[in-house]
Amino acid sequence: MALISRFRRVFTGSSPLCSQFSSIRLNSTLTAPKLFISGLSRETTDVQFQEAFNPFGQIVEAKVIRDRATGRSKGFGFVTYTSIEEAEKAREEMNAKFLHGWVIFVDPAKPREYRAPPPRSESGPSEIGFRTNKTVGWCGYN
Repeated sequence: MALISRFRRVFTGSSPLCSQFSSIRLNSTLTAPKLFISGLSRETTDVQFQEAFNPFGQIVEAKVIRDRATGRSKGFGFVTYTSIEEAEKAREEMNAKFLHGWVIFVDPAKPREYRAPPPRSESGPSEIGFRTNKTVGWCGYN
């Protein structure tokens, strides 16, 4: 129990260590009104996420990123405000705070990098009559 209260003190601001963590994470300035939030609980929904960030300004979009296969939260999300000032206010107020029992961190969102699609290889028949299959090795005659 003492460990939990000490951990909370570090992240709620009653410790000088908290101001050091916050100042490190707040060094970069916002250039866009979109924020990246990490450390979310796996049970946080889009609605709860939006309600937590609503007091700081008008939200354009609040989205918890989910796994395609399972539908479970990946533990991070994005919030977009109408202005950079609102996003900065939310960042200052919510960084290193508890949300649904987890400490969250709020950082500027980075622009999405272009990722080229993987190269496609021909899996047609070879000169010996076998068609190769990357997962099995071969799959018979043509």
